[in-house]
Amino acid sequence: MTDDIREIRRLAAQVAADVYAPMADELDAERRPLPVEERKRLGELGFLGIALPEEFGGSGAPISHALAVIEELGKVCRPAAFQVFESNTGPAQVINHLGTEQQRRRWLPDIVAGEKTMAVAISEPDAGSAATDMRTSAKPVDDTYVINGTKRWISNGGEADLYLTYTRLSDAPGSKGIGGIVVEKGTPGLSFGAQEKLMGFRGIPSADVIFDDVVAPADNVVVPAGGFGKLFGVFSIERLGNTTMSLAVAQAALDRTTAYVQEREQFGKPLVEFQSVQTNLADMVLQVEAARALLEKAADSADTGLPDPFKVSLAKCTANEMAKRVTDLGMQLHGGNGYTEEYGLERLHRDSHGWAIAGGTPAMQRTRIVSELLGRRFDQRR
Repeated sequence: MTDDIREIRRLAAQVAADVYAPMADELDAERRPLPVEERKRLGELGFLGIALPEEFGGSGAPISHALAVIEELGKVCRPAAFQVFESNTGPAQVINHLGTEQQRRRWLPDIVAGEKTMAVAISEPDAGSAATDMRTSAKPVDDTYVINGTKRWISNGGEADLYLTYTRLSDAPGSKGIGGIVVEKGTPGLSFGAQEKLMGFRGIPSADVIFDDVVAPADNVVVPAGGFGKLFGVFSIERLGNTTMSLAVAQAALDRTTAYVQEREQFGKPLVEFQSVQTNLADMVLQVEAARALLEKAADSADTGLPDPFKVSLAKCTANEMAKRVTDLGMQLHGGNGYTEEYGLERLHRDSHGWAIAGGTPAMQRTRIVSELLGRRFDQRR
């Protein structure tokens, strides 16, 4: 770990403890998103533009610096960490890597400052893991596109100001017709479904995004039809952020459990004195450190551009499943206290399941791992 990362991690941990820890319980209980003023605070701190270019207000730092901040905030308050996640590893990176110079200048400075947020709209009611089954279409009319369709499970749906929408920009079959276009909130015909009541992810809104003859200028097309592969190439960066969120959840569970088993006494001695507790705690450490090593390896591959998709899928699949196991072990070692809201383990466990679904499930990551390993594609439709 470099001195730069140590310093930014220290700062992020301090901000998390001083600012976001006090509001984390309330955001979860009330399913309320991070207040806009707090998002702007993250922008003022420079957290929203760590891995974005300096010319647009960012720091131009390696992605590993942004991941350090996501982890420290994510240990304490996922709604706050999500803002850093979206700007540094989410759809803003698609604009950064694939957008035109005009698009980058138009949208990135406001994202870096926290003035606006951008969500990515991919999944649909009948197109989740099978993303190329999407039906949302954008038909060219003069110098605009008219968009119709429904997107589902959209994180920050209804709250974000901009929506990077994966849609059919041509009649070509499968992935060949898919591209990406940005739609601004407030555009006539754009509406949102009711906020989902999810098991976890509370404080991170999720809702359908509905397009009913929405007209967007052709200048908003980031990737034309046939660019689906490019879009998902950049999506590997988002999976790094997702991996980090899982790691943050697991590390928080490990930290809390390590403290608890040394303080809590049963049969006249601390829990940690029991060999079975030592074994479970050791298993938690082993799993967290293994996932961290894979994440660091994947992040290192992104220092000069896009990350290696093979390394990213290894890290994401491992971290997603690890977080569920580690938080569950943490709950067990807390006994009855682990089942209460007071100790925070149940919330960590709830959130761990959400990150395992988002951005490509572990089952899909396994298929991708073998695909990258063998250098071939597998048609799931046959």
